[in-house]
Amino acid sequence: MSVESPLISASEIVEHDAELLLRDGIRLLARLWHPRSGGPWPALLMRQPYGRRLASTVTLAHPSWWARQGYLVVVQDVRGQGDSEGTFRGFSQEADDTVQTHDWVRSLPDCNGRIGCYGFSYQGITQLLAPADSPPPDCLAPAMAGLDERRHWSSEGGAHWWHLNLGWGLQLAAQQARRRGDSHAWEAIRRALEDGSYLRDGPELLQRHDPDGMACKWLAQDPADGTAWRRHDAPQSWLRQPMLLLGGWWDPHLLGLLDLYRRSEAAGGTPELHIGPATHLQWWPEAQTVLLRFFDQHLKQVQIGQDQLHLWDLGTKQWTSRPQPSALSWSLQGEGLACLDPASGRLNPNEAGVGEERIIHDPWRPVPAIGGHLSPSSGPADRQSLDARSDVATFTTAPLDEPIALSGQPQLQIRAGADQPGFDLCLVLSRLPQGSAAVEQLSSGVLRVLGAEAEQMVERRVLLQPLLVTCSAGDRLRLSIAAAAWPAIGVNPGTPEHPCAAPSANHHVVTMTLDLAGSLLSLNPFNSGRLNLD
Repeated sequence: MSVESPLISASEIVEHDAELLLRDGIRLLARLWHPRSGGPWPALLMRQPYGRRLASTVTLAHPSWWARQGYLVVVQDVRGQGDSEGTFRGFSQEADDTVQTHDWVRSLPDCNGRIGCYGFSYQGITQLLAPADSPPPDCLAPAMAGLDERRHWSSEGGAHWWHLNLGWGLQLAAQQARRRGDSHAWEAIRRALEDGSYLRDGPELLQRHDPDGMACKWLAQDPADGTAWRRHDAPQSWLRQPMLLLGGWWDPHLLGLLDLYRRSEAAGGTPELHIGPATHLQWWPEAQTVLLRFFDQHLKQVQIGQDQLHLWDLGTKQWTSRPQPSALSWSLQGEGLACLDPASGRLNPNEAGVGEERIIHDPWRPVPAIGGHLSPSSGPADRQSLDARSDVATFTTAPLDEPIALSGQPQLQIRAGADQPGFDLCLVLSRLPQGSAAVEQLSSGVLRVLGAEAEQMVERRVLLQPLLVTCSAGDRLRLSIAAAAWPAIGVNPGTPEHPCAAPSANHHVVTMTLDLAGSLLSLNPFNSGRLNLD
């Protein structure tokens, strides 16, 4: 669907602030945009912590554009952020404030009583949190968000997201410093982000300037202990409402979005899911059209037929609504030279795994993370130079005899151990296109092992980021294994006591051993839009 020229000119858009007085006496500020005449209109509501004038324009069209399409747009500063009163407490504060905001928006004279919610990341979870008996919005579009603070927001495989947690936490800390007029704190945080020193000094900066913030608390919690973390719930009636879920193959919150899709279906909803060629901050251009079509359909009763599932194929570079489940698997084979000879390590679909490989992890020069969903350079990446390192073991298939579709979540089962009480298994699955020297990174994953158990040779299971890619005949697939992915995750020190962070004098050289017998790289396939995550 293409967007027609707006019927309302930009000069006919009114913009002004309004405030909501909550039951506890706190005032929340919002910015409103709407046409000068012709109302009332259905409302689009965004609740966010970054300043209402910004309005998520890093990924979404400016609110005036939405107003020109015939909507009242309300962008609110959440409690304790922007110019709203109160103390910011993160996700836990939002449920009651969300419901009061919905009631207020519906009562506005420029609102016709219908309300749709939009926004991504934090602005996604504010759409979902409410008391169980609360009246739901007419529709909602939570993009790139999830409900589990551990698995969907801050860690995977037992390892904290390092640069993401620090960067986001410091952004919020700087906003708090601005609110209290502490320019020195704001400057210190900004310098650390600009020169990269936040990767080493970030925890101390968070502890000094925002000790009660979510990021500081997350980094203090054990990501391997699911019982210590909060998992939020969305009301079942809200999950049954028309819901548009937008995600990206290179977005860290993709598993959270897929979990929302599954929860909505289980509640009796019919959610619409789009996973595109997107990072967290860089979306595909047509995403705005998708959103507009969804809101027009559910807030203006414009009837448009639409499939419920839309996935971007990273190989064909086309959308598909019917990915084929793939029951594919490969064993790992090697002769001990997979870190040095790219022809030595093999992925074999027909024979059992065989051999042993050793990877030496030197914390002085940890293997960097590039591309993917966790690194500072998220997105597609050519990793041929990284695969040439002597601390990266590579296992490659023979040229494919026929096209295959990798559709689902890759996982590796392998026996592994180390000579120190701590190591990381950092995996990347790539495609080597026929006739090219490129190594196109497709998916990555990590497993952190700490304590005495790390020194035992036992079977490990590593989950990677879900993907959909069609490979052509003649292409090859490659699995790369390293012991670091810096700074996507902190460097494992090889000790159970020292925190995983930037390399230090207390970090040990670690020898990681891989027993390839019984190894298996396989896919948890998509099944009618559902992913078998565990």
